Amino acid sequence: MVAHTRPRCEKKLKQFCDREGVEATLPLVPSAHRYRGKVVVFEKPLFPGYLFLRPTHDQRRSVLASDYVANLLEVFDQEKFEHQLNEILFALQAGCEIRLAPKIGKGTRVIIKSGPLRGLEGWVEERYGPNIVLLRLDFIGQAAAVKLDVCELEPA
Repeated sequence: MVAHTRPRCEKKLKQFCDREGVEATLPLVPSAHRYRGKVVVFEKPLFPGYLFLRPTHDQRRSVLASDYVANLLEVFDQEKFEHQLNEILFALQAGCEIRLAPKIGKGTRVIIKSGPLRGLEGWVEERYGPNIVLLRLDFIGQAAAVKLDVCELEPA
């Protein structure tokens, strides 16, 4: 079962489940941010807004009654789901870098969120593998194309 959490409540729901004896999995990944010249590393959910549960019938009611859950989602192929989740957890334990693949495909309108072109809007012309996109930017009636890392973009 998958719990869709309220915004930024994944860790709070995990703590609640631990206290209530509900089996819960929250894959976390390290994230580094710079604050006033210092780099701070913390763990954030790999799947923001979701926690993976195995509650009993009574525990399900308790989880739903918590202030941290927006909705509980049923998993139709539980065996396949658990296999995929275990593969992700194994990769995290092995130290592999895992990132969610943004939904940025050909034709998507995006905003550049970092680098020297920050703030400009453009359209994805082509995608090369999981990380590189060819972005079309329109300047004063002229178009220029630039290759960027997908992590520098966000959907507009």
